[in-house]
Amino acid sequence: MSTETTALGSAGQTTEQIPFVAAGHADSFAALFEASISAGDFGKEGEIVKGRVVAAQRDNVIIDIGGKSEGMIPISEFLDAQGQPQVKPGDIIDVFIESRENDDGLVTLSKEKADKMKVWDEISSACERDELIEGTISQRVKGGLSVTIRGGVKAFLPGSQVDLRPIRNLDKLIGQTYQFKVIKFNKKRGNIVLSRRVLLEKERDEIKTKTLETLEEGKVVKGVIKNITEYGAFVDLGGIDGLLHITDMSWGRVNHPSEVFQVGDEVTVKVLKYNVETERVSLGLKQTQEDPWNHAEEAYPPGKKVRGKVMSITDYGAFIELEPGVEGLIHVSEMSWTKKVKHPSKFLEVAQELECQVLEVDAKSKRISLGLKQLEPDPWSIFTEKYKPGDKIGGKVRSLTDYGVFIGIEEGVDGMVHKSDISWTVKVNNPSDIYKKGDDVEAIILLINHDEKKVSLGVKQLFDDPWPTIFVDYPPGKHVHGKVISIADYGVFVRLKDGVEALVAQSDMVEPKDDQGEPRPFAVGEELDAEISNIDSQDRRLSLSMRVGTLAPVVIAQPQQPQQPQQPAPDRPRPDKPAKVKKAAAQEASSGGTIGDLIKLKLGDKLGLDKDKA
Repeated sequence: MSTETTALGSAGQTTEQIPFVAAGHADSFAALFEASISAGDFGKEGEIVKGRVVAAQRDNVIIDIGGKSEGMIPISEFLDAQGQPQVKPGDIIDVFIESRENDDGLVTLSKEKADKMKVWDEISSACERDELIEGTISQRVKGGLSVTIRGGVKAFLPGSQVDLRPIRNLDKLIGQTYQFKVIKFNKKRGNIVLSRRVLLEKERDEIKTKTLETLEEGKVVKGVIKNITEYGAFVDLGGIDGLLHITDMSWGRVNHPSEVFQVGDEVTVKVLKYNVETERVSLGLKQTQEDPWNHAEEAYPPGKKVRGKVMSITDYGAFIELEPGVEGLIHVSEMSWTKKVKHPSKFLEVAQELECQVLEVDAKSKRISLGLKQLEPDPWSIFTEKYKPGDKIGGKVRSLTDYGVFIGIEEGVDGMVHKSDISWTVKVNNPSDIYKKGDDVEAIILLINHDEKKVSLGVKQLFDDPWPTIFVDYPPGKHVHGKVISIADYGVFVRLKDGVEALVAQSDMVEPKDDQGEPRPFAVGEELDAEISNIDSQDRRLSLSMRVGTLAPVVIAQPQQPQQPQQPAPDRPRPDKPAKVKKAAAQEASSGGTIGDLIKLKLGDKLGLDKDKA
């Protein structure tokens, strides 16, 4: 064997692979070397070739691709998901030639680059054949998502191509595997753009065609809640969306669709309207159920006690849900027997559960009247069983008006004393001059009006009418002793005895004095002395004066003649008012006295002197 043959053999080639060159030939060594290179050609840089695993070392794998020397690949390119090397001597693999010879004289190879190039070729072929590619969404990137496809190649999925509708939370798709269509491919730049929306649109169009073939008004169909708004929910019927309005979701009250549905819920609905031209579909859910008002009259007869929940409150009452779709109204007047409810919100609260009673049902108008106070005994019934006209009652003044005094008789029942029934002998123009709120008052029941539930009372009826004997018992000029029962701006009211009151006008009053001798006002309950100054039988007024010895001539009023206009009676006697002798005489005749006695009592010796002169 020649020296040249031994040298080449050490390079890893057999003598049969190299053409024999006889000793002494004119060919140079350079020509012989060039021939050896030509005979051992194993591929160019940038190409993928097959190689055989010679050895799997700790850090590298030795690959024989038929060249002058073996190639070396880091063992990290052969590790599986668990970090274990998946390679053994004798394996035939595809490798990428990065360099035919490095500084160490070895061929530089790469398994990963070979795999990626193969994947790119497969993807390119799939694009040419319009095939779909499976991938897993790996992470969120600017403008969309990153998808890992074959061989670990990364592709871009724009946000607009993720679904038919924009998805707010793209992070929830990470880790999901889908089929995609390649809409852009550039091998040189390593750019792949995917779309899922294109597939969904195609699928939707196919389903939509089938759905429209069977869709018609009145048909009951199934769908999936796709989107929720304030006014309703959109239901996917299969390629076409229908609107389920909030008013058609339930026979009951729905404040917001989210109270009933969530996106993704399956529902069974009825097609209410379908416009073929615009492809608009109106749906109803409550129409798939029986209207609860159909059995309302049987379920809620008048007088039945029911439970419900306060759904809303208005100025005039509260609406109570008895069952979904059936609501009744408790009018403000039906809330309490005893309390004056100014506004229902002061008495009830929204969402409050309560028991009430059915008063009236109108199924055709879908109205039910309910009552809350009917669950308690009617105070009026209790009152009418306990009292009758002529009975004496006691109570406190609840309120005062210009025309009378309202007295609480029982809880929830008031009676009214008209101002004309307060006193026999005092004309009360303003009841607040006599009574104050909270005063204890006794009265007689005069009338019970069952229809209007009203009670008429009288205070003066507690005593006999004093007027038949008024001129005998209280002749003008008589000194009397009484107790102050009320104080007004224009005078004080004095009780002479039970049933007989009189007024001391401000001008006829002598104010008492305090310990220092200074004038002070009268107090209720204080006693005083006075004399009868005026008797007005027309208005039934009895007046007093405390200015003893300075009184004007006695004036006894009588009714005026019918043809003369009636004049209002003054609050106190006037000195220049003429005496009505005829009326006084008539009164005196009925009482057994004489007018002469009255005049003598007042004028005394002066009358005798005048007679002597006559």
